[in-house]
Amino acid sequence: MAAEWDGGFTNGRSRGGRRRRPPMSQINVTPFVDVMLVLLVIFMITAPLLTVGVEVDLPETDSPPLSGDDEPLSITITGDGTTYLQEIEVTLTDLIPKLRAITERRPDVRIFIRGDREIEYGRVMEVMGVLNAAGFNNVALVTEPRRSAGDE
Repeated sequence: MAAEWDGGFTNGRSRGGRRRRPPMSQINVTPFVDVMLVLLVIFMITAPLLTVGVEVDLPETDSPPLSGDDEPLSITITGDGTTYLQEIEVTLTDLIPKLRAITERRPDVRIFIRGDREIEYGRVMEVMGVLNAAGFNNVALVTEPRRSAGDE
């Protein structure tokens, strides 16, 4: 009697004596979860650093912090007199059309003016005057809290 060839396997065993395993029907999600946790930590650390905007040396005052839940628009005037809307450099003539395009659905948007301590007071007032003339009345000046003698 001749034995039939079954592809090298006899009785479920391979030639080396090991058993064949059935294919896995489950997905291992552990590496996926590990990657997601690492990305979460990275975004938690970098997100606050991304909202800084244009670097400016703000004056110090004793005023309380401004309250509010919405994200305000920021106009920054640097020490050399350059004006930025958020992080984009603009001229005073371009400022109002860009603000109107941004705030067409939110007419009562808060606008923060961040002026460098070295800039002339007249330049800040010029920007505020242009905003007021265009109908933007919810404008606030941003300052740094005053440092006490022990903080320095």
